[in-house]
Amino acid sequence: MKTKMLGAALVITVVMLGFSLYAQVTRPFHPGTVWVIQFIHVKPGMDNAYKNWLASDWKKEQEAFKAAGLILGYKVLETESHSPNDYNMMLMTEVKDMATAEANEQKMDALAQQVTGSDQQQQQGYKDRESMREPLATRMAREVVLSPR
Repeated sequence: MKTKMLGAALVITVVMLGFSLYAQVTRPFHPGTVWVIQFIHVKPGMDNAYKNWLASDWKKEQEAFKAAGLILGYKVLETESHSPNDYNMMLMTEVKDMATAEANEQKMDALAQQVTGSDQQQQQGYKDRESMREPLATRMAREVVLSPR
């Protein structure tokens, strides 16, 4: 009787183990880096002025963040607007993951002050750029890396 019970328990254990291994699905993708995306509406006639600011001050700040290991990279994408109040530019900053983005926030603030000036100078810069653009939203997006099959 005991051997039958042990045999039945063994069979059930092997079957359950098989189900649990079968249930571990291998997905053809994995999480990648995180992008912080700013959606910007560049005002009519201000494209060149805003791009000049991006190519100077914004790029200088991004390069400092990258050299300090706080970000992985950055990009600027220009799009067409679908309405007068729609975004027409995206400023994208790539970080390792969301935890890294949050952990480096104070370091980025300190470095930004070294590169672009004090909080007052940065606020004045925001006011100066109001004539060129309107920030609409900021989103964080995780890249999905598709694995080869």
